[in-house]
Amino acid sequence: MKYQEIRPNIFECKTCPTRCDGVSKGEYIFQNDAAFSDFYEQKVIDFYNSKPDFSAYKTTEKGYPDIIVKNKKTTFYIEIKVQRRTFMSVQKYLTEANLFPSETIALNQSDLVRYFDLRKKNDANIYVMWILLNRPCILNEKSEKFYIQDIRNLQNIFQKVTDTRRFRRKSGEGDIVDGQHKGVVVNYHFSLNELKEIEIIDSLNNNA
Repeated sequence: MKYQEIRPNIFECKTCPTRCDGVSKGEYIFQNDAAFSDFYEQKVIDFYNSKPDFSAYKTTEKGYPDIIVKNKKTTFYIEIKVQRRTFMSVQKYLTEANLFPSETIALNQSDLVRYFDLRKKNDANIYVMWILLNRPCILNEKSEKFYIQDIRNLQNIFQKVTDTRRFRRKSGEGDIVDGQHKGVVVNYHFSLNELKEIEIIDSLNNNA
C-alpha cells in the first residue's frame, strides 16, 4: 500500500485547554465497543464494494482479521480497531515507551501476535486500521480519522521495543458477557507517528 504521510503528533497534554479525562472509571463495556467496531467494519466494507473490481466482506476464517478484501491482483485482510479512549497515564505506567497520550493507540496483544503468525505461516497480507474518535488535539474539526499500517511494519516495531509498550489493565464492569471474560486486558501500544493517515472516502482503495 501507498500512504499519505502525516506530521508528528507532539501535543503536550499538560497545557492542553481541552484535556481528556485521565481518570479510569473501570467501565469497559465490551458490547458497546463491539457495536462501534461493527459499524466501522461495515463502513469500510461498503466503501470497497462501491468501487469497481473490488469485493469486501466480513471474514469467516477463524482467527483472521475482521475484513477480507479482494481484487484481480491481490487479497488482503484488515483488522478494525476503534479508539474512543485515551491512555492518559501512558507516561506514568509505560515510562520507557516515550509516548505522549495524544499519540498513543492500542491493540489487543493476543490479536497482534496471532497476526504475526498468520503472516508467517500463510503468507497473508494483513493490515491494521485504527479509527480515532474523541481526541480533539488530533481530530481538530473532524469527527474521526483513519490510520493504517502493514502487520510487517508493526512486527518490526514490536521486536524493536519489546515489552516497553505492553500494559495489563484491571478487569472492569462490562468485561464479562454471558459468564465469559471478553474484554481486552493486555494491550500493546503504538504511536500515530508509526502509522499512516488515510482519507478513507477518497483514497483507501486507490492505495491498496
